[in-house]
Amino acid sequence: MSKHLKTGLYWFIALQFMLGAVTKYWPGDTIFSTAYSVKFADWGYPFWMRFVVGALEGAAAVLLVIPNRRTRFLGATTLMFVLTGAVTTHIVNHDPAVESWAAPTHLLIMGVLALANWPADWRDLLRAPVASPNGSRS
Repeated sequence: MSKHLKTGLYWFIALQFMLGAVTKYWPGDTIFSTAYSVKFADWGYPFWMRFVVGALEGAAAVLLVIPNRRTRFLGATTLMFVLTGAVTTHIVNHDPAVESWAAPTHLLIMGVLALANWPADWRDLLRAPVASPNGSRS
């Protein structure tokens, strides 16, 4: 797969989650659905939970577009946690498939992206980037 195509796919997915983050903060209904303030209340979550979810989605979207395996892995795994909660919420609340298909689909995509960016050594996630002789950071 070409580098430009991969970059385009990361940007496309990140934009979807950035839009999702914005809709969590949006006070009213969106063109996509009922207001998240209403949805989160109906699901039994406190009013502030949508802001936490929106912040996590937005931060993870930014991490996905940084062309670095470490940041993309962290972005994908962050979204896996958020999406696991979303899928569980849809199951527990018996939401119809037409309203809940996106969460498991995106969870699968994030699993693939996490595996594609899996660090060779998990400790690499905790280490500071090291400058190589040509001046670039890895």
